[in-house]
Amino acid sequence: MEGIADFLDSLIGGVDLTFYSLAVGGLIWGIFVLRPWDPMAHYTNKFLSKSVHLTYVGAYTLVITQLAKIVLKIWLMTATLERWPFPAFANTVQFQAGLIRAFFALILALYIRNVLKHNFRITKYWLIGIVLALPMVISGAWLVHGASRLEDRELLMLFTVIHQVSAAVWVGSVFQLLSVWRMKSKGQINEQLWPALLWRFSPIGIVAVISIVASGLPIALHYFDSLNSLIGTGYGNLLLVKILMLGIALFFAGMNRRAVHDYFLSANNHDVNYRVPYYIEAEAFVLVTLLFTAASLASQPPAIDIPHLTASWQEVLNTFAPRIPRIESPSHEALLAGEEGRVAIVGQVPSEAATAWSDYNHNVSGIFLTIMSIFAMLSYYKKLTWAKYWPIGFVLLGIFLFFRSDAETWPLGPIGFWESTFNNGEVLQHRIATLLVFMLGLLEMKARLTQDPDSKLPYLFPILAAFGGLMLLAHSHVGFEPKTAFLIQVGHTLMGLFALILACGRWLELKLDSPGKEIAGFISVFALFQIGIILLFYREPLY
Repeated sequence: MEGIADFLDSLIGGVDLTFYSLAVGGLIWGIFVLRPWDPMAHYTNKFLSKSVHLTYVGAYTLVITQLAKIVLKIWLMTATLERWPFPAFANTVQFQAGLIRAFFALILALYIRNVLKHNFRITKYWLIGIVLALPMVISGAWLVHGASRLEDRELLMLFTVIHQVSAAVWVGSVFQLLSVWRMKSKGQINEQLWPALLWRFSPIGIVAVISIVASGLPIALHYFDSLNSLIGTGYGNLLLVKILMLGIALFFAGMNRRAVHDYFLSANNHDVNYRVPYYIEAEAFVLVTLLFTAASLASQPPAIDIPHLTASWQEVLNTFAPRIPRIESPSHEALLAGEEGRVAIVGQVPSEAATAWSDYNHNVSGIFLTIMSIFAMLSYYKKLTWAKYWPIGFVLLGIFLFFRSDAETWPLGPIGFWESTFNNGEVLQHRIATLLVFMLGLLEMKARLTQDPDSKLPYLFPILAAFGGLMLLAHSHVGFEPKTAFLIQVGHTLMGLFALILACGRWLELKLDSPGKEIAGFISVFALFQIGIILLFYREPLY
């Protein structure tokens, strides 16, 4: 139960940040980009109402997710301590700040629904919305790592809040742009609004990115005392993944800015209408994943606090070193014989059979994915029509994982299916991943064989792949020693990043015209190849 609560806490943290961005970013969008009081903009009431509604959804859902986070923490403590955590928990900063934040989010949501929705053309009502959002934003300062530090506490809390608000401006505005594009594609707004709002957002987006970097740098400098702590800890690992995702998001943002700039110089609207909307959709994939990674980062101890659990850079590199894949599995009896010592709470004894079993599972999965990705690359040659059936490999891989992922549970082990699924967070994650892999293959194969040109089935593959990336970034290994768990996490987070690239590439392949679609498609299957290679050489550390 502890593992499930921990896993759900990471996931709901990402959901919480996403809706926070919708609420805060929506207000900033309204004041600095939309400017609804501008009579020259010719906004319709329906258009403005849609924008305000998106902001309201963010604030209202933030109340729900904030309360859900508190409930999950109560669940987690009850499972860990094996007793009801009250009244002690009621005196903690986490509980009080969480409730206060939910309260102010509720005030903001009620204000948007009852006042701003009916007065969206008047400046002062937007400014009142910002004033009402401030207590909610400030209360979040007591929910971050900085609140528990003894040194530079106030500065760290301030920088973290600025960091969150800056990210919210970017993410919230991207969702607003997607809403504008949706209305434009349905012919519900003036066509000129689309490039005009893109142009207005550009400087706001640049300021948001500068603020993200400027506020994130001092936080990073405080939480890391050496380059090795950046490389050899879970906190550092997730920060590096965040930086890489930020680079990908900036790549899309840069292409959007250049396309809009070209539009106002040459009046050529091709890129603005046929590429920019899809770059923004891919950017949204990346930014949402980045928020979930930030939530996972918040659940990790800062690197400076765990010097005795930091892996050396040589140990980290060794996890990716090429080696001969294991294609022979230990027996099921040998695996079960070592399980008692491996999962003991005190005096854990590493199990060589369990490690070998895990290596075999990962390496065989790597063989599946590597072969599939090679077939996928070959499928770009039109003459090799048989290669288009490569997604069947996902179906076979799903069946393999169903039997092999958790051998101590049903159908191979003595623990029942439902008992193991809902009493062990890692088993639950494996079950979801197995179902995800199986459905990926089934749906993608059906999508590639359908004759319906308007079918929405092809879009399920990138959506499921992006969700798989989220799962890998939030994947926990609570049954292992901390250093072992980190060295396993390194590979999983890198695969999560490639899963995101796989999703974005496939999405753009479906949306863009040539030659962009072919380039994006090939990058997508190359990302799948990289995931296969990581799994092919995977070796679980035996500590």
